[in-house]
Amino acid sequence: MSGPLTGTNSEALPRLAPKIYRFTDLDQYRTAVRNLEVEFTPLVRRISAEQIILNLPGCDINFAKSFPRIADGRLAQNCTAIGFSMDDGVPIRFNGVERDHSAIAIGSSGAAYTTVELAERQFTSIIFTQEIRDRGWPKPGPNWNVFETSATAQHRLRELVRQVLSVSPTFDDREAADISFGIRESLLAGVDAALAHLVDASWASRANSVRHFQIYRDIQAVLSGNIGRPIYSEELARHIGVSVRSMHAAVQRYQGMSLHRYLRLRRLWLVRQRLLAGADSVKASALAFGFWHLSDFAGSYRLHFGETPSATLAKSRQR
Repeated sequence: MSGPLTGTNSEALPRLAPKIYRFTDLDQYRTAVRNLEVEFTPLVRRISAEQIILNLPGCDINFAKSFPRIADGRLAQNCTAIGFSMDDGVPIRFNGVERDHSAIAIGSSGAAYTTVELAERQFTSIIFTQEIRDRGWPKPGPNWNVFETSATAQHRLRELVRQVLSVSPTFDDREAADISFGIRESLLAGVDAALAHLVDASWASRANSVRHFQIYRDIQAVLSGNIGRPIYSEELARHIGVSVRSMHAAVQRYQGMSLHRYLRLRRLWLVRQRLLAGADSVKASALAFGFWHLSDFAGSYRLHFGETPSATLAKSRQR
């Protein structure tokens, strides 16, 4: 991992200089985006990730080169965020629907989303640190909404972001302040244009469903609140108040995998977190999260993380 790459003394940096974060270590990867909380489960052993972040008065721009993963995010209160891909490639599953390009997502005041990214992709999020109103934008609910826009409108929005992130950082403080507000206005206008060219698409209503997304969010909430022990399907269904079949359908829709595989991946990741925190033993950690077949557990762990559980524990003790 490396921190912000500036090339000079940080105290002398102009205000328009983006911060760049690069990561090659899975365990050191983190997000530096303000007002957006993200949890992730990696789908690869090794990563190569990058974040370029520009913080301006009233808005933050985050350009990310990501890695294959499951990601679940929640926006802070009193904010509005816009998200879109910066490239085309393997479709991203966003809120249960796979899309490749010409899609734009919007979230507001605590809205949640989930993505499954099976390949390295590039995307941008623009977070306005006050909720945007009275511009005619779609009003999201408890989950982010996603819409199809024209290819031309999305291309222009992508190019605007690239121009903003390449702006000269050599302005003095007064010039930088004036330019910052001008950039924010250009971003608002760019989003206006993209949202003014929405295409009526049947897939959007499926992605923006509140009722089905809530079942998935309830599953998440239980798993996040009980990380000290394994949670099994029947207990989970009773706690949420739905059938196992409904849970399976929700996970299949939003994660593209079975409920069993999703719970197993979650438990593997929780074991890894415990080992990295300096657990007493591999055996105790595995048993604590329901892995009773220890050789099978060790094989799955190595396949998923590229090292044995004992190697992870040893690494945490060396640190």
